[in-house]
Amino acid sequence: MKSGEKLSPFQERLFQIIFEADTFEGKAFDVTLLVAIIVSVGLVIIESVEWIGKDYGSLLYALEWIFTLFFTLEYILRLYITRDPLKYAISFYGIIDLLAILPTYIGFVTGGQTFMVIRALRLLRVFRIFKLAQFLNESEILIQGLKRSKQKILVFLFAVLLIVTIVGSILYLVEGSTNSDQFSNIPKSIYWAIVTVTTVGYGDISPITPLGQFLAACLMIVGYAIIAVPTGIVTSELVNKEKKNRDTRTCHHCLEEGHEFDALFCKHCGKELEHE
Repeated sequence: MKSGEKLSPFQERLFQIIFEADTFEGKAFDVTLLVAIIVSVGLVIIESVEWIGKDYGSLLYALEWIFTLFFTLEYILRLYITRDPLKYAISFYGIIDLLAILPTYIGFVTGGQTFMVIRALRLLRVFRIFKLAQFLNESEILIQGLKRSKQKILVFLFAVLLIVTIVGSILYLVEGSTNSDQFSNIPKSIYWAIVTVTTVGYGDISPITPLGQFLAACLMIVGYAIIAVPTGIVTSELVNKEKKNRDTRTCHHCLEEGHEFDALFCKHCGKELEHE
């Protein structure tokens, strides 16, 4: 259909089923789609097991084509029922939907199917099932909190970068003469500092001199203190974010969702929202 053209009653009905989860049909469609995604990804995973791929390769290949045709039909329907098909095609979910079907067709030509696991990204749609408005609400609050605290987080990351660079360089000087096989250069020493300050502690590199061990202990303590900093920054922004109830209605024009229950216009593009 042409961009901006009004949907027909049939397209409007399909739009409510495919893009929204307010009706029984919409919930059933999302559940069916979710199950299909999980099963299709599972098939790709188990096919990588040598004996399964060898004994059941033909069956798995046939099932993969069945799922691909299903996802292809779904993608075509989504393009058919949107006012601006191009806008949907280049949107995040539109690209993911396309990537979900392309690997099979490409694999038909090249023989490779590994990249079909990208369908797992489509599991993000699970948040629209069963009208889980609270999950949509909380995810938006988290995103907004991260956006508002990005400058503070960047300053914090810069400070951590300075710490690991300085400590890593010092450990290179301290350990280099007696433990040169592990602290053989500054980049490797900085790698050790990053692993230590993040409390990961792989153990593949460790200081053996008393001074080096003392610095390592100090860095470990600093690491525990550092962990709480970004959490506090983001949490303070989340507390200041007012929570609002939202529904699963999707704007016909920009395809954004998460509007307030009593909203009349889209908060993203300003166009009027459709009402049942």
